[in-house]
Amino acid sequence: MKILKVCFTTLIALFLTSCELDDSDSSGTLQSQNPNSTAFSENFGDEISRNFLGTVVDINNIPISNVMITIGNSTATTDNNGVFIINSATVNQRFGYIKAEKTGYIHASRAVVPSEGTNKVHIMMLPETVVGTTASGTQEAISLPNGASVGLEGDYIKADGTAYDGNVNVIMHLLDPTDEDMEDQMPGMLYAANAQNEERMLQTFGMLAVELRGENGQDLNLAEGSSAEIKIPLDESLILNAPNTIPLWYFDEVNGYWVEEGEATLVGNQYIGMVSHFSFWNYDIPREAEIVCIKLVNDIGNTIPNQEIILHSSNLNQTTSGITNELGQVCGYMPLNESLELTINGNGSCTIAYEDTIGPITEEQVITIVLDGTDLISETIVGNFVDCDQNPIINGYALINTGEFSSFENINNGMLQTTVLRCADDSDFSIEAYDTNTLQSASQTNVAFTSPETNIGTISTCSDIDEYIEYTIDSTQNFLFTEISVAELEYNLDDQSFPIETYLIQIETTFGNFPEEDCFRLIGILTQDFNTLVGSYDYWYFQDPNDNMGITFNGNDCGHAMTLDNTALFNINSIGEVGEYIDITFELDYFDFNGQPHTMEGSIHVLRDLGN
Repeated sequence: MKILKVCFTTLIALFLTSCELDDSDSSGTLQSQNPNSTAFSENFGDEISRNFLGTVVDINNIPISNVMITIGNSTATTDNNGVFIINSATVNQRFGYIKAEKTGYIHASRAVVPSEGTNKVHIMMLPETVVGTTASGTQEAISLPNGASVGLEGDYIKADGTAYDGNVNVIMHLLDPTDEDMEDQMPGMLYAANAQNEERMLQTFGMLAVELRGENGQDLNLAEGSSAEIKIPLDESLILNAPNTIPLWYFDEVNGYWVEEGEATLVGNQYIGMVSHFSFWNYDIPREAEIVCIKLVNDIGNTIPNQEIILHSSNLNQTTSGITNELGQVCGYMPLNESLELTINGNGSCTIAYEDTIGPITEEQVITIVLDGTDLISETIVGNFVDCDQNPIINGYALINTGEFSSFENINNGMLQTTVLRCADDSDFSIEAYDTNTLQSASQTNVAFTSPETNIGTISTCSDIDEYIEYTIDSTQNFLFTEISVAELEYNLDDQSFPIETYLIQIETTFGNFPEEDCFRLIGILTQDFNTLVGSYDYWYFQDPNDNMGITFNGNDCGHAMTLDNTALFNINSIGEVGEYIDITFELDYFDFNGQPHTMEGSIHVLRDLGN
């Protein structure tokens, strides 16, 4: 049974076994059913404002920094812990959509039923790994070692709809419903619009993600009138309940839910279907469902956050889970007329706190569960957090570790109040705090429990993050880099392509497994008046370093384009000795690879590594 150690407060939609389909038309045709997204959005309810705190990791559960997170019109980027905070995001009463994007990874997302308090989400991003290469005009099947495959006819188009001619890189991932990580890796939640534009929840038998890239990294898709055959193998445990035909659903990345289109047929231990475009494709049985919230309280009525709720269907041996927020609540869509086994494991190091059966679900409801008479002790933790000027932290979070359980907690207007469960032999806990506005933190502090409430007093997050590069694009997209690979100033280079007696400044940062695609690189030649390196510079263009002195943001490898007609201005505020800081502010206009103009502004605060 899956035991998550990371917090997220929405139960991923769980569908239990049934071979009866709803009244959807599974005709097997490839044409889109074109559901009306405007009409379908009426199911979401009114717009509301909600707070979100999330974690983003890779397939090895390593936090991913600098992931762009979007909720409605609000954006943020993850920090070194893979954490993001977006407060007062505009979502709907019954539906919130969180998107995660980073170069080198397939676009990821999570859809939730937003609750009051802080909504915590957990996203696992899949690497953008090329599994095979083909060419336009060539029919070819690309397979994964696990047996999943895609058969391509060879006709492709670019994002603007024009024909593509050249080599095609195929990126593919199979998501197996028996894999405990699937619900963290899949996009959205199992919530869909069927062919009649009715909302349905889905019981999945597997998903296949396929993305196509051109020779220069262009996004590609199947040409109009072209199709592809997709195959997914079924786990042995699923074959008994697998219907002979099953509807196909693609994930709508714009709107955040699944859309019915076509069907697949069971051949041996594989489902085989035809698709007319690429996205995540899902093999699912649709079911009616309702929103159910589960609320945990202790024996005196206090709410209990940060507890994992595990729901299991014995019919299909399928499990889903979620973790309660600070109001002790977790909500999600659950299938109608089904009973579910519910387990609460406490903090993972004591005996099971609670086991029961809920349902059958017949209507929207809140189920309250009282945890008492267990081996777990309920503890309240309160405290205040201030910045270097003793002002309350506006945007921040705390990482609390007790026993074997860790949780990220939102700091609201400088205050923290949360509840944890501990075993009798867990006498203390550790806490770290982070101020996301000032990029400062408080070092880990160990605190002894003083039951039933532990007041940690006032903690100052006055410990600067050592190095950072931060910038904003078009005043809407915010980026933060805190792991710097190179920050150097070198004099009198031997490289003959540079002028004699020249200072070269170079600042680079790379992340993850794709450093050539996900980076910040600033490089340039400074004035030959070596006593006045601090000052303002325009850009320096690489093709003629002797003619243009200055520095530039190199976009060729880092996702942004720098052109001759830009209006870049870089202000070097300080260049310390090795081990001291280089401080730069900059603002510039540039054009992206599609020729669209953008404005960037930001600052650099990095330790000088090398130089003479």
